[in-house]
Amino acid sequence: MASMRDIKRRKSSISSTQQITKAMKLVSTVKLQKAKNRAEQTNPYFNYMYKTVSSMLAKSGNINHPYLTPGASSKKAVVVITSNRGLAGGYNNNVVKLVTENDELKKEDLDIYAIGGKGEEALQLKGYNIVASAPDVMENPTYEDAQVLCDRVLKSFTDGEIGEIYLAYTHFKNTVTHEPTLIKLLPVEIDMDEIGAEDKNIMMNYEPNEEEALNLIIPKYVTSLFYGALVEAHASENGARMQAMDSATSNAEEMISDLTLKYNRARQGSITQELTEIIAGANAIS
Repeated sequence: MASMRDIKRRKSSISSTQQITKAMKLVSTVKLQKAKNRAEQTNPYFNYMYKTVSSMLAKSGNINHPYLTPGASSKKAVVVITSNRGLAGGYNNNVVKLVTENDELKKEDLDIYAIGGKGEEALQLKGYNIVASAPDVMENPTYEDAQVLCDRVLKSFTDGEIGEIYLAYTHFKNTVTHEPTLIKLLPVEIDMDEIGAEDKNIMMNYEPNEEEALNLIIPKYVTSLFYGALVEAHASENGARMQAMDSATSNAEEMISDLTLKYNRARQGSITQELTEIIAGANAIS
C-alpha cells in the first residue's frame, strides 16, 4: 500500500493538473462562444450558396466545362483542416481518419493541402505527400485565407495536375456535436434528388455565355465552401477542447476523492498502529 507521503504527493500533483485543465476549459469556453456566433452567422450564406449553385447547374443541361468534368490526372487533392494544438480529444484524429481510412483515396494518388499543424504532422508520419502547409490560418480564419487557398488548388486543377478536389473538416452542429466530414468539391456533382421537380423543368440561360459565367461562379462557390469549413472547424476545435478539458477536470476530481479516501485510511491505520504500540508499551511497563 502506498505511503501517506506518496499519496499526498500524488494528490498535490493531480490538483495542480486540475487547475490547468480548469483554466483551459474556461479559455476554450470563451473562444467557443465567439467561434460559435461566427459559425451561426455565416452558415445561412454558405447553405444558400450551395443550394443556389446546385439548382443552377441542375437546370443547365449537359454543359461541357472543366469544373464539371473529372480531370485527366489520376491525382486527387485533399484539403485537410485540423488544429495546431492537441488536448481536444479525438478531434484531429477523426479528421485524419477520413483520409487514411477511405478506400477511394489511395495514398500514392493524393496531394495533401494541410490547414493546421496536427493533421499535417499525422499524415506526414503516415507517408502522405504534403504539397502545402498553412498552420497559421487556423488561428483566425478569414475569407482572404480561403481565397488564397482556393486560387492555389484551382490552379492545380485547371493545369491538369489533379483531377479531383476533396475537403476534410469537422462540421459544427452545436456545442457538443461535431461531425468529421469529407466532401467532394470538384468536379461539381449535383444530387438531383435534392432538386425540386419544378426546378428540373426550367432551363438556365447564361449571359454572355456559360463558360464565362461558370469561370466566375465556381471559384466563388469553392471559396465559400472553404471559408465555411474553416469557420466550422474553428468552432468545432474549441468545442472539442472544452469537452476534453471538462472531462479531464471531472476525472481529476474523482482521482482526488479516491486519493483522499486512501489517505484517510492510511492515516487511520497509522494512528491505530501508534495506539496499539502505546497500549502494548504501557502493559509491558505495568
